[in-house]
Amino acid sequence: MTYEKEAKWWDTHDLGDYWDEMEDVEIVFDLKKPRDETLIVRLQKELKDRLERVARSRGLNMSTLARMWLIEKLRQTQSK
Repeated sequence: MTYEKEAKWWDTHDLGDYWDEMEDVEIVFDLKKPRDETLIVRLQKELKDRLERVARSRGLNMSTLARMWLIEKLRQTQSK
């Protein structure tokens, strides 16, 4: 079932009707793990399109490729 189908299903069903079928789970949080933050970068359409093409050719999404390149450039800068 896709997330979309599941969401539509829950829109028409009440969790309370299924409460007895639920099972407890243990959730562990790693509080020492670095937190992700969002950075908005404005790009010209041509540059965004180029980034999208390169990312697609590598099987990545644009955000992942841009993040990889930023990390790579920052490491190069720090090693100088």
